[in-house]
Amino acid sequence: MDWTEHHLPIHQTGYFSRIITDYLDEADALRPLYAWFPDGEGLRRALEARKTHPVDRATLVAALREQYRQVPGIAQASANVAALAGGNTFTVCTAHQPAIFTGHLYFIYKILHTIRLASWLKAQYPECNFVPVFYMGSEDADLEELGNVYLGGDKLTWETKQTGAVGRMKTKGLDKLIDRIEGQLSVQPFGPELVALLKECYLESPDVQTATFRLIHHLFGAYGLIVLIADLASLKELMIPVFEDDLFDRKPAAIVSETIRSIPDHYKVQVNPREINLFYLRGDLRGRIDRDGDQFIVHGSALRFTEAEMREELHGHPERFSPNVILRGLYQETILPNLAFIGGGGETAYWLEYKALFDHYRVPFPVLILRNSFLLIDRQWQEKIDRAGLSLNDLFRPAEDLVNGIVRRESENPLSLEREITEANRYYEALKALTRPVDPSLEQHVEALQAKALDPIRTLEKKLLKAEKRKYGDLQRQIQNLKAALFPTGGLQERVENFMPWYAQYGPEFIDDLYAHLPALDQDFIILTPSSKL
Repeated sequence: MDWTEHHLPIHQTGYFSRIITDYLDEADALRPLYAWFPDGEGLRRALEARKTHPVDRATLVAALREQYRQVPGIAQASANVAALAGGNTFTVCTAHQPAIFTGHLYFIYKILHTIRLASWLKAQYPECNFVPVFYMGSEDADLEELGNVYLGGDKLTWETKQTGAVGRMKTKGLDKLIDRIEGQLSVQPFGPELVALLKECYLESPDVQTATFRLIHHLFGAYGLIVLIADLASLKELMIPVFEDDLFDRKPAAIVSETIRSIPDHYKVQVNPREINLFYLRGDLRGRIDRDGDQFIVHGSALRFTEAEMREELHGHPERFSPNVILRGLYQETILPNLAFIGGGGETAYWLEYKALFDHYRVPFPVLILRNSFLLIDRQWQEKIDRAGLSLNDLFRPAEDLVNGIVRRESENPLSLEREITEANRYYEALKALTRPVDPSLEQHVEALQAKALDPIRTLEKKLLKAEKRKYGDLQRQIQNLKAALFPTGGLQERVENFMPWYAQYGPEFIDDLYAHLPALDQDFIILTPSSKL
């Protein structure tokens, strides 16, 4: 399908926090919290810094090759795995948990943005290679968040009693959700192809992380995307010194806490460190590790370790230790030769708390790039927007404001009392001019009379509009339906809807079309509407 793109500055959408808009505006208060600004110069300097910081490429490549044995090879992905062995190859990374069926639309957007930026970097620095990487947060245990997906306005939930890391969970029970998806999407042009893909990935895989791996590989492998599941002993062994500091000396907590105290009060703190920022991961258990006197305990279990036993466990089984949000980014950047991290508003905000942690462990801090955001508008809703006489920017205004604007525009009756309010203000200003030479203190009395006179007029104006709006019941319902369709549950479309209905309609072309409209570095919100071409 042909799309037309429209750009809207991020701050005009009203859906991004102040810390994000200030970050994009290079606010001085945030400058100490990142290493490089997300532009061409920042990426150039990050590349120079990364060239001087080696990583264990042999261990990384061995881990990736082992993971890729489970999926049919795609030449570009295989070539990129091999390229990572070379010192002139660097990565661009995004990360997400293995939400079933990819969860929300932004899952797709952040991956495509990662691929786009890697391609842009290659054009800028042809002597180097740049590999897009999806780091799968398979160790997350929040099934309530990851075990559901919205389809056609309905929330489909995976009913399972499994516990622990979602990535390690068996896919049993997902067949019921796929049957539901098939019933709804199989009538679409690419619906049968999509359902077949879901069945192959989820019903023929031993666990959720493998299923997610295969689905992402199918959708993006031809673009050269590498999927990394970092839940491996060989990779976590590289983090043992940091994990020891966390368990026995509480250093990461102290460092991040100090940064948080330095952040101005008008910014919301995203995450607070715990004294220990590791989970114990074994079987169906992912329990938070805490200190209880001279022993370590694992919440949700009866496990207890002395300090000596915990140290022995860490060195003998590093795969049993799972970093929480405070340490996960440091782990990612330790094992990857990474230049840039692409994340959403929340992710970018909490990464801004970590720079001092990276500095302490002498790990290069990546360029933080806010992922691209889209609003997709199909032809049906575009026609309704046009009939209502709304601009695309109008869509981000509250529904009540939109209705009021249209009623004022369409009504044949005068609904504004602005002229009367202006005349009343002129009258009272004249009174002030008369009384001021006599007694300046009387000006406050006149101002009180002015407010008392104007309030009823403004109230009457509101009542006029309210009365007129009763004649526009159909319009109000149309606007409410429009907002509900494009901003489901009152939020951005990308944070609720899933890619499947779009893929079922347009097939692989949907992914290609999104990629074609992705900027590498422009930090605008993008609205895609059907092209006028038929």
